[in-house]
Amino acid sequence: MSRYLAAGVDIDAANSLVGRFAPLVTATKTPAVRSDIGAFGGLFAADEIGEGKVLVASTDGVGSKATLAASHGRYKGLGFDLLNHCVNDILVQGAAPLFFLDYIAAASLQADAVVSIVEGLCEAAQAVQCAVLGGETAEMPGVYHPGALDIVGTIVGVVNNHDLLPQTKRLVEGDLLVGLASDGPHTNGYSLIRALLEDRTVTAVMLDYLLTPHRCYLHDIADLAHAGLQPKALAHITGGGVIDNLPRVLPHGLKAQIDLSSWHVPSEFRRLVDWSQIDDDEAFRVWNMGIGMIVIVGKEQAKLITELNLPVVGSLLDCVHPTHDPSVSFAGHWR
Repeated sequence: MSRYLAAGVDIDAANSLVGRFAPLVTATKTPAVRSDIGAFGGLFAADEIGEGKVLVASTDGVGSKATLAASHGRYKGLGFDLLNHCVNDILVQGAAPLFFLDYIAAASLQADAVVSIVEGLCEAAQAVQCAVLGGETAEMPGVYHPGALDIVGTIVGVVNNHDLLPQTKRLVEGDLLVGLASDGPHTNGYSLIRALLEDRTVTAVMLDYLLTPHRCYLHDIADLAHAGLQPKALAHITGGGVIDNLPRVLPHGLKAQIDLSSWHVPSEFRRLVDWSQIDDDEAFRVWNMGIGMIVIVGKEQAKLITELNLPVVGSLLDCVHPTHDPSVSFAGHWR
């Protein structure tokens, strides 16, 4: 037996993985892709991008949701989680995806699990016309605990310079905050979720909700724009919830007031809050609480918002004491 294999790393098994998911990755090719899987680097033709464009890049991961999914053999959704989360992060700046690279690591790679993850990743990529240029699978015994799984991705997208978001100079007092529903906790708050599940019997319905993939908002935002809604800014409600993420797109001198009674918090989030006994401030910082993306628009679009049956979850207010006032405050009650 190879000494390296005895140390916990199977090079032959890792190489055979490439052959299994090569067709999945190849199916995501766009006309700008100039390389095949297996190259040391992925090639993407820059002449396809054009003048007056800005590249937008982001890196993120699935976090400890991977551990919960792995414990139930639910791997494919993790690929959707990874791609969709990253697409949403660059969407906040107005960008559409061009290409993606993934990184999957464990103490010991399970071939079927990795293929399932890549399958989900590539299906999600095809849905938004994003090329998967390549990635890396790594076995690192001693770095990762047995059974642990780390899944990370890097995305590069493009936006016209004049379409860059947030358009902070256009944000004014009275602008409306429109909430787009989440499909579950997405990819955040799972360290607490896993702790809450340790001594509880969880129903299949609850587990399905917790492992529902991260929703991609690219098509939602495109549909709203087609209907006439004109976003001034977008906030992806990820780790840190509304409290930490919404201020990232606000200019100095404005704060957001969230009306907690303006949408129905899903029962699964209510159950998590009851189990954990945390207060509102922590709940709305740990989880998205049913709102995965916030769109900021002018108050003159209120009629269109009503016609589109979208929840207005708050508005922008002048921040009288910007160094002391919280950037996000709450009104109303959700319980």
